[in-house]
Amino acid sequence: MSRHDVKKLVLMRHAEAEHPLGTADHDRPLTRRGAAEAEDAGRRLLAGGHAPDMILCSSALRARQTCTWVCSALGEAAPTAKLEEGLYAAAEARILAVVNHVPETVEALLVIGHLPGLREAALRLATPDSDYDAVMALADGCPTGAYAVLEVPGPWAALDGADARLVDFSVPGPGRR
Repeated sequence: MSRHDVKKLVLMRHAEAEHPLGTADHDRPLTRRGAAEAEDAGRRLLAGGHAPDMILCSSALRARQTCTWVCSALGEAAPTAKLEEGLYAAAEARILAVVNHVPETVEALLVIGHLPGLREAALRLATPDSDYDAVMALADGCPTGAYAVLEVPGPWAALDGADARLVDFSVPGPGRR
């Protein structure tokens, strides 16, 4: 398969959220730091050549707000995001099932979701020839606003496990990977 046939999957954890008393988990908003993390993530995506053609976003408020800030930083490169109720608190298998239904015309997909499913999905997909440092950093933890970039050589519908190369793991903040 030629290099231009390789698609890109970015799995991103929502940015830092508040824990207001009496607020349901689904309705937790971002903190100010979270808004800055999300905007930074959008800039990192753009600078790294990872601007998506499609965004699937958890319906949780913190994920939607993360998406808004990411798209703000992406500017004209930002696609319209699609809310995906099934991504809220989803396990890795559910996340992969959602990705399996993405149209093959999508070349770069950003999924904004939650731990632990998002991190587990990225580690499950990582092939043995993935970037060692990226795999180890992701295995060590996935802070808010972090994202994993995977190269997908086949169809979205075939993604299941050990079939996408993890090429980058990026976390917010100066001097961080």
